[in-house]
Amino acid sequence: MLIVSGRLHVAATARDDFLTGCREVVTHARTAPGCLDFALSPDLLDPTRINVYERWESDEAMATFRGSGPAPDQLVAIVDAEVQKYRISATEPA
Repeated sequence: MLIVSGRLHVAATARDDFLTGCREVVTHARTAPGCLDFALSPDLLDPTRINVYERWESDEAMATFRGSGPAPDQLVAIVDAEVQKYRISATEPA
């Protein structure tokens, strides 16, 4: 299992529009084969921050979904990003 998590930063005035523009991507991801969860959400404290959380069954499933990556207008809006991929070998209830 893979978990992708981190944060994106966009201009505070652009965050709502950025997230609205991602709605279709989130919908598509959640129905993609191998996607266990996918969420982009506004941070409660930082008006420029978007929290990223994805959970995938495999590298292949994630790569198939991602294809060529974000749309150019989304890439332009991102002023900073720190997103990491984590490989998970086991899980247990919290």
